[in-house]
Amino acid sequence: MTEDSLPATRHKPRDHHHAIPPDDTPWSKRLGPGLITGAADDDPSGIATYSQSGAQFGFQLLWTLLLTWPLMVGIQSVSARIGRVTGDGLAGNLKRMYSPWLLYSVVSLLTVANTVNIAADLAAMADSVQLLAGGPHAVWVIAFGAVSVLLQVFIPYVRYVRMLKWLTLALFTYVGTVFSVQIPWGEVLRSLIMPAIPFNRDYLTTLVAILGTTISPYLFFWQASQEVEDLKADPHAQPLREAPQQARQHLRRIAIDNWVGMGMSNLVAFFIMLTTAATLYVHGITDIQSSRDAALALKPIAGNFAFLLFAAGIIGTGMLAVPVLAGSAAYAVAGAFGWRTGLDLRLGLGWRFYGIIATSTLIGAAIGISEIDPMRALYWAAVLNGVASVPIMVVMMRLATRPEVMGPFVVKRRLKWMGWTATAAMGVAVALMLWNVI
Repeated sequence: MTEDSLPATRHKPRDHHHAIPPDDTPWSKRLGPGLITGAADDDPSGIATYSQSGAQFGFQLLWTLLLTWPLMVGIQSVSARIGRVTGDGLAGNLKRMYSPWLLYSVVSLLTVANTVNIAADLAAMADSVQLLAGGPHAVWVIAFGAVSVLLQVFIPYVRYVRMLKWLTLALFTYVGTVFSVQIPWGEVLRSLIMPAIPFNRDYLTTLVAILGTTISPYLFFWQASQEVEDLKADPHAQPLREAPQQARQHLRRIAIDNWVGMGMSNLVAFFIMLTTAATLYVHGITDIQSSRDAALALKPIAGNFAFLLFAAGIIGTGMLAVPVLAGSAAYAVAGAFGWRTGLDLRLGLGWRFYGIIATSTLIGAAIGISEIDPMRALYWAAVLNGVASVPIMVVMMRLATRPEVMGPFVVKRRLKWMGWTATAAMGVAVALMLWNVI
């Protein structure tokens, strides 16, 4: 066995004297994997989906974001618990408990969908820079891709995760846009309490797109792996199966982290949909094909300030989302083959892991500068994500309820109900999507 093929996670020896970190940790420092995961969900392609929803249907789909918040919390909390309890990511647990064909099928679908999503995000970021500063589109696509790879390879995990936390502030640009436009709050409240639901094909397709955008497989793999990264970075931490005395503090932290992170994700999506509904929909602009289209359409209606905020936010959210997309693919592939994983690895030890990050990002950049329509490619990525999400969520819930995996920390009661409800909702969404495709 070569050194590079050693198990991905090496558990530290137990230190009972320091097993439980102090309880006076500031609440802001307890936010990490859930906050970053939630923020990465509002990537440029997600912004395009929410913008199109607001432009096409006004306030009629705002209610969906009240529904997706608890659904996201449920399934992301399950993935986080699997990582913290077992000390291994989702791919590693899948490898131990299920047949290779299921593991490799899931990882292949995830990697292809993530790469296409990276292409769409890099293209959207380049478009936004062109709007703000000009310059050739291809150069900006390559530059953003290269910077993303270099940061992940050469910045140690502890410092890199701090950078990602700061990047989550980019999302607040979309909160700011609301204050630059006129919002009929009475109508908004009525749409939330008594939404008009026209059961036609366009409405159902958009509903599926919103669910598929907010609940995506790459988020599951990323968050479970980040719990493992945090565990390895803390010299006093152990997987909860080995150190049950740490469970109360960490399970509570995971709950707070996910409620805040997924709440922030859905709040920002709400404001994007609200802004485009109050401006584009009202003025009859109902066809938005990309986040760039949304920014351009806002300019003559809401003014330069809203335009600048919207366009700048696309760049900031892309710089957060592209590493998460590439990183989750790398965690999945490396975990499936038993390679070393981790953003704290030296290049010589983690060359396969970093190679997956670089390959996925560079292929995405190549698609982004090709003649392939990135939004069409994103559509098929969403189809792949939707199809892959349901079996992954089913397997995750099975893992989380198996004592041989989770020991005494199997999910129960409320979290179990939330996780299975999210899985059922995605199952219905995929069925509707496939019905529409057929």
